[in-house]
Amino acid sequence: MASKYLNTMLYQLKEAFGRKIGMIDYTGYITSPGNPAEIDANVSLILSKCEAAGGAVHYLGYTFLPMETRGKLEFVSFVEGEDASAAKFAEILTISIDNMKQFYDDKFDKTNFIKNIIMDNILPGDVFVKSKELHLSYEASRVVLVVKKNDKKDLDVFDIISGIFPENSRDFVIDLDGSTIVIVKEMRDGMVFKDIEKMARSIVDTLQAEAMVNVIVGIGTTAGNIRDIARSFKEANIAIEVGRVFDNDKKIVNYENLGIGRLIYQLPTTLCELFLSEVFKKDSIDSLDQETLFTIQKFFENNLNVSETSRQLYVHRNTLVYRLDKVQKITGLDLRIFDHAIVFKVALMVKKYLVANPTKM
Repeated sequence: MASKYLNTMLYQLKEAFGRKIGMIDYTGYITSPGNPAEIDANVSLILSKCEAAGGAVHYLGYTFLPMETRGKLEFVSFVEGEDASAAKFAEILTISIDNMKQFYDDKFDKTNFIKNIIMDNILPGDVFVKSKELHLSYEASRVVLVVKKNDKKDLDVFDIISGIFPENSRDFVIDLDGSTIVIVKEMRDGMVFKDIEKMARSIVDTLQAEAMVNVIVGIGTTAGNIRDIARSFKEANIAIEVGRVFDNDKKIVNYENLGIGRLIYQLPTTLCELFLSEVFKKDSIDSLDQETLFTIQKFFENNLNVSETSRQLYVHRNTLVYRLDKVQKITGLDLRIFDHAIVFKVALMVKKYLVANPTKM
């Protein structure tokens, strides 16, 4: 059970009842606004009395009401006083705690089920049966967002992200390893992918504003059924890896928008090395200086437009032409020719991929 929600409820009921209240779990752990010292000092005896009585117990000026499931003690609620009002308040408190416990136990079971799906720890044939058992819609459209923390700061981003999403049984926030948070979002009626990207932006901005934590968010494609969540999760991870290689300034990377980077990422490194060796002369691409590479980048950004590129670089048109001629002389590719430009663009991306040497998923 989420302790912060339990504490909030206990505090609200304490104010409403005007009495000290609290809960003791079966291990003897006490949750109570103020944590009464007399109960803390006698907790073992209190649990023994409640287990033996099987019903309400009056002791130390409190009314204790045990909650059992199949003959096993789950928890004991307590209210200050031994009068009829204390007994009635104890019943209300017990019902409230039990309802909250059932909600969070149900949420825990569903979250574990979703986690097992994305980690491939459940047989595909069992997914449909288990989803029916947990009352989860099998055919609902969902999308997976993976949030990876870039900082080494020891901050729990899970609580911050959980606070962004309302408590319900249709969306899930899962902590994989402290630095990787998975969000499984159900696509409600009328929702489009632009809404998912806005949500991702909200996560990035909130973590930056509240905790000064830098993250990258990968977004998978829509899963048409609950079993396809695993695919969307893998796509979100690939989006992050590809984004780190080819667009390392981006905080939000959508798998659907990866373009040719996704294709290159899935190629074997040996094939990439062969491509570079066939397209270029030995070490020719490495002989280009940073100024020339920056010029090429601007030339590509301006759709091979010489005039616009020279204007943005604040250089004479002839200077730009000279630089392009220099590239042609070194590499054998004239970037003013569309086909040559494509080959060079792909080659630059392949080179970047080989240098990054990303870990395959």
